[in-house]
Amino acid sequence: MAGATVFETGANQWMRYDSWPPKGTTTSRLYLGPHGRLSFDASKLVYGYDEYVSDPGSRVPYVRRPVKPTFQDYAKPIVEPTDWPNWLVQDQRFVERRSDVLSWSTKPLSTDLHVVGNVAAELFASTSGTDSDWVVKLIDVYPEDSSDKNMRGFELIIASDIFRARFRNSFEHPEPVPSNKPFKYAIDLHSTAHCFRKGHRIMVQVQSSWFPLYDRNPQKWIPNIFDARQIDYVKAAQRIYHGGKEPSLIIMPVLEVL
Repeated sequence: MAGATVFETGANQWMRYDSWPPKGTTTSRLYLGPHGRLSFDASKLVYGYDEYVSDPGSRVPYVRRPVKPTFQDYAKPIVEPTDWPNWLVQDQRFVERRSDVLSWSTKPLSTDLHVVGNVAAELFASTSGTDSDWVVKLIDVYPEDSSDKNMRGFELIIASDIFRARFRNSFEHPEPVPSNKPFKYAIDLHSTAHCFRKGHRIMVQVQSSWFPLYDRNPQKWIPNIFDARQIDYVKAAQRIYHGGKEPSLIIMPVLEVL
């Protein structure tokens, strides 16, 4: 009996492994760099940061607007279907050009890349506020000349999650975030089995809201966020650092397929 039977997206095939994560994977690190570039080579990265302003009054939606109701009253006729069942496979281009979303991407891959196992992000980030949310998305970008016209340029989420900065040291004892000071955030992006095909690009997006999938963060320290008043919701300058002693990166288990 296989230790794990998984469906590998991208390659669109069922795979069986003796263990999970599979034996034979190697850890690859994909580094965020200047000018929106992702690279497996950290040696040439120059220390710096990218910046955006997060505004709780203009939060980043988790699906394209208008956002449909998440839940339906099944006692009434369904007027409009919800986006909830398929939001994870929606094209992320609808947020890519927002000023409060940062994107980095590789060049087109020269060969297939099989990412099989647990994916994680190490994000060096600072905020001008005293609390913050960090959303990280690992994305497969389809080529513009894809044989499937419906998928040309499509940006498909492969792994993602959100981390609230107040819990950076402890989930039991949240605390304010010192303003404008970089901290390392280890963010679990969970297990995946996906093949980034030759010619595709790997993209990473970072943002500070994912509404209404997650509640708004005031970006100002409030011991109990549910006690926040409208005046407590403030804009914050967010910085994502790269290179040098603060290299933001994605950790991926890559499986060599012979």
